[in-house]
Formats: sequence, C-alpha cells, structure tokens
Amino acid sequence: MTGTGTAFEVAVHAQASLGEGPTWDPATGRLLWLDILNSRVHTHDPATGRRTVRRTDQHVGAVKPRAGGGLVLNLRDGIGLLDPDDTFRWLHREPVPGRRGNDAAVAPDGSLWAGTMRYDEARGGGTLTRYTGDGTAETVLDDVTVSNGTGWSPDGTLMYYADTPTRRIDVFDVTADGRVAGRRPLAAIEDGAGFPDGLCVDADGCVWVALWDGGAVRRYTPSGDLDRVITLPVPRVTACAFGGPDLTDLYLTTARVGLPDPHPLAGSLLVVPGAGRGVAQPAFAG
Repeated sequence: MTGTGTAFEVAVHAQASLGEGPTWDPATGRLLWLDILNSRVHTHDPATGRRTVRRTDQHVGAVKPRAGGGLVLNLRDGIGLLDPDDTFRWLHREPVPGRRGNDAAVAPDGSLWAGTMRYDEARGGGTLTRYTGDGTAETVLDDVTVSNGTGWSPDGTLMYYADTPTRRIDVFDVTADGRVAGRRPLAAIEDGAGFPDGLCVDADGCVWVALWDGGAVRRYTPSGDLDRVITLPVPRVTACAFGGPDLTDLYLTTARVGLPDPHPLAGSLLVVPGAGRGVAQPAFAG
C-alpha cells in the first residue's frame, strides 16, 4: 500500500441527509451531486464557488449528463429525463411499492446502468438494469440488496460493481455487445472497515471505493491489491468521482442519516485535490 492520509478540503459545507452521486459535467464545468432523501440535485462550480439546488418530485438516486444536453435521473419510480429547457418526462416508468432508484453509471456505449433497492433494504429486493436512449430496459442483475458503485475500466473491457451488504467489489468481463459476464470478486472489505458504497475508476485502471461506516475512501489495483487509503472524519462516505478541468480532484459525498451525533462535516461535499487522474465519463445517449 502506497500510503494513507487526510489531505481533503471542504468543497461545499452542507447538511445533506444522504449525499450521493458526485458526477463531473465537462460541458458545464460543474460537479453534480445529490441529497437522495431530501430529493435535491445540487451543482457546484469549483471555479466560481457558485452553487445551485433543484428539488425533484421524488427521491433521486443518481443524476448524469445527457449527450444532447439536460440530465437523466434515477428516481423512485423509474428513469426520468430533464431536457435543456427544464421540461421533465419519463424515459421508463416502473413504480414498485417500497423500492427506489439508487446509484447509476453510464457505460462506454452511452447506456445507463441504474440500480434499485428497497427502502427496508430487504435481501434481494433490488436490481441493476441497463437502459438505452429509446427507453429499452434490460435487467442485468435481479438479486441485489443495495445496488451501488458501478464503473468501467479505461479500455472498457471490465466492469466493477458493489452490492453493499456483500462487502465485496466484484468485477465482470464486458462482452462484445456491451453486456457483462464472468462475475468474480476483485476485493473484499474486512470486518470493521465499513461497507463498499459508490466507486469510480481512474486512468491507471485502479478502483476507488467509498466506505459507508468506514470513514475512508480506498484505491484498489486492477489485481485487487489495496493501494491507498484516504481517511476522513465523517464515518459515512457514500461515493467518489474525479472532477475539475484536468480530472485530478477526487470529490467525495457524505451522509448524516442515522447518526445520533453527526460530525459537523457529515453531509458535506469534500474534495481531495490532486488525488490522481480520472477518466472522462460518457454522457447518456438519450
């Protein structure tokens, strides 16, 4: 392991109940992030410090840029589209009582891989589904508990995934048609170190994973070796993503939900400047 540290800064002081889903939008030079349980989409412009907050009509688990402008949202009842003129419409609506959308990611082919989970976190109550721009939905995994981090290797041949209660980061082979096969463990989080939440992949092909109840973000090499740990004062680190003009700053979302005496920074957006180098993420082709 190359090292540990706490070299973070506060990008946005906030009290998000369940901060999640940091995503760099290169078209606007802003970071998108969420407060799932308060149904809010946040933006942060690191160049100016300007922030915006937009309320959604439902709990929102993920938000990603679209290739033609606007946003795609993983909502409680399905996948919604926000057009550049702020018009909302459903791409795929499929409400399931007691279930909501959670983390999501855009694949190299522009499809959206969106996870769900039950509010009561019942075992096997969630899914991972692939959506294309015409609204076609294809279930990839149907026995998921808390669908979380999803990301692809820089060459697009591997996909990484975390179903949080398994305490594993799994890896799949990506087939010629963009589907996945050959699921196997990449790394396991040991007892007492927290649970894998959101993840991202850097330009070296290493996997960064946020640790819920672990107070840290870790980097694992493509062979599954623990390479780096960044420790944080907030226990519930939820997701990570590279941002900034050169994709060298690692943004981290955090949560305060369920904490009887939350740290003052719990729910804030944090950043580790110069943590590494990210990979430009594709926009949703829809």
